[in-house]
Amino acid sequence: MTVPTSRTNECGRIQINSDLCNGCGLCVSVCKDYSLTLENNKAIQSVNPLFGCLACGHCMMICPQGAITIVGRCTSEADLIEMPSKEESASYPSLVNLLYRRRSIREFKDTPVEKEVIDRIIEAAQTAPMGLPPSDVHLLVFDTQEKVTDFAKDFCGYLEGMKWFVSKWFLALMRPFWGKANSDLFKGFVRPCVYAYINYMKKGTNIVNYDAPVAMYFYGSPYSDPADPVIAATYAMIAAESLDLGTCMAGAVHPFIQNGKAAKKFREKYGIREKSREGLFVLMGYPKVKYTKAIKRTFASVDRF
Repeated sequence: MTVPTSRTNECGRIQINSDLCNGCGLCVSVCKDYSLTLENNKAIQSVNPLFGCLACGHCMMICPQGAITIVGRCTSEADLIEMPSKEESASYPSLVNLLYRRRSIREFKDTPVEKEVIDRIIEAAQTAPMGLPPSDVHLLVFDTQEKVTDFAKDFCGYLEGMKWFVSKWFLALMRPFWGKANSDLFKGFVRPCVYAYINYMKKGTNIVNYDAPVAMYFYGSPYSDPADPVIAATYAMIAAESLDLGTCMAGAVHPFIQNGKAAKKFREKYGIREKSREGLFVLMGYPKVKYTKAIKRTFASVDRF
């Protein structure tokens, strides 16, 4: 048995060098698929795994003897790197200060973002946790202001043919099926958002992606956990902030390009490989403005049991 993804439908292959194995059992303790067990003080493959090796790599990463190798599911020994030291990682105060410094930036300088900076952001985002490995997150990068703006103009043209979806008669028709919360959301946000995107663009003002120098679109596949692209996008946002870029999350485009023939045609034009339950744009560039204050936010509730 195996857990399928859009990238693979095979199990990982566990290779154990019994000559190197010292029977410490660390690999057994971290394998939550129960693919490993100890026999005669040696690690061996279990005959009763939960799913079959998912290639999370935990056993390979924790083995002090280098006795285990995982192959398959887009994983291999070549993917291993040395664990960075604690001294090289961010402390809690430095991390929180970075998060407090981050503001949603919608005013960008015309300065291009260097390729090496974009590559570093992608590297950081690829470390994001996922529901099941290998990651089913896809990434589409618009790496110049011209490309970002052209996409926004194209999207607004696409929305022109979608205005019926937010018409008053359609919203009234759908209210009994959507319920109050969705009805309020469409009436109070989605409908005005669609008309604002279109009308502002006609006036020469881009409020879809604010002519950002870079836009990264994170989306999943029908197999992926809906949270996966959102988490990867968040990692990219934090990485960009650490590299002195301003960022803004933009979630309104994604839902409009998921369903229907026109949406499929639009996705195909930009090489978007899959429909996805969740997806998110991260806009980034060198900020034109500088904030002097941060603000504390709160959750709707924090309950402790």
